[in-house]
Amino acid sequence: MPVAAVDYKTLDTLPLNVKAVSVAKGVTIPWAIEPLSNGDLLITERSGTLYLLPKNSSTLTKLSGLPKIDANGQGGLLDLALHSDANNNQWLYITYSSTQGAKSGSNTALMRAKLSDDRTELLNTQLLYKGEHNSTKGQHYGSRIVFDNQGYVYFSIGDRGARTINPQDLTRDGGKIYRLHADGRIPKDNPFVNQKSAKPAIWSYGHRNPQGMWFDKQNNIVWSHEHGPRGGDELNIIKKGANYGWPLVSYGVNYSGTKFTDLKEKDGMQSPVLHWTPSIAPSDMLYVTSNKYPKLKGKLLLASMKFSFISALELSKGKVAKQYEILDGIGRVRSLAQGADGYIYLGIDGQGIKRLEPQT
Repeated sequence: MPVAAVDYKTLDTLPLNVKAVSVAKGVTIPWAIEPLSNGDLLITERSGTLYLLPKNSSTLTKLSGLPKIDANGQGGLLDLALHSDANNNQWLYITYSSTQGAKSGSNTALMRAKLSDDRTELLNTQLLYKGEHNSTKGQHYGSRIVFDNQGYVYFSIGDRGARTINPQDLTRDGGKIYRLHADGRIPKDNPFVNQKSAKPAIWSYGHRNPQGMWFDKQNNIVWSHEHGPRGGDELNIIKKGANYGWPLVSYGVNYSGTKFTDLKEKDGMQSPVLHWTPSIAPSDMLYVTSNKYPKLKGKLLLASMKFSFISALELSKGKVAKQYEILDGIGRVRSLAQGADGYIYLGIDGQGIKRLEPQT
């Protein structure tokens, strides 16, 4: 069954009476924002700095304790996620591009650490997973992190610009979404643990560059979106062991306009829930639960970096019932978060961190 394409030019606008107020400058590419329970925000700068933004402050402070980070092209310091039981165990999870394991190049790694009591440094750092087959290419590192209801951690690594090599090969990292126990152990029920030479951490494969993930706690579903080439950005429900087709199946074409496949569907390969053509360059994802935004509560937000707006999706039974355009012209939104105060925070390339404040 063909998947409906979304052209951003046809989206209805959802009027919002909000103002984007600057709360911190000085972050050029704010890859991730992770709210803490006391109202502080942790923020990653892709070039390799982890910041703390204290509640009711506009002054960013740098944290020490990060490992060596290869800030190369789209790589660098990437996502942040608190463990789902962080109030008790205090673990913070981080993805970044690491040179470990080879004389040249890098690949995406997942680590965890704890914050010092004064929140100035990372302690007890542990490397949980490092993608092999380092590459000197600077594209498609991924990467986002989510936890499910059972405490498993999922994270993504893009195809690293090697679409004909990595995504369809289970013996290689890249173009995959992975699932681990919180301490880095491989779950015994992962789909490829008993397949010879396959990477046992793989949960799904055939991905291009997944840079948005969200776990739907109510329905126990991992959602992800990924960048297509020219056209074919995808929104997917991530299923155990599923092949999402890249690059054998795609709704996109090469950046030059030439085709690399004639297939948009194929038996045994998972079709997206929807795709955006032309590409919108989707970034982070956020499910809104705050009462501060009645029109947004219960909607899934994702940002279009290419066209400087945010898409608000109404979901129903694993499908997108309706999609709206909001905050047109807001800028190249890289990261989204809902703070402990209920406000939505935006990390915008070149602009820093902004807070959406309802206007009365």
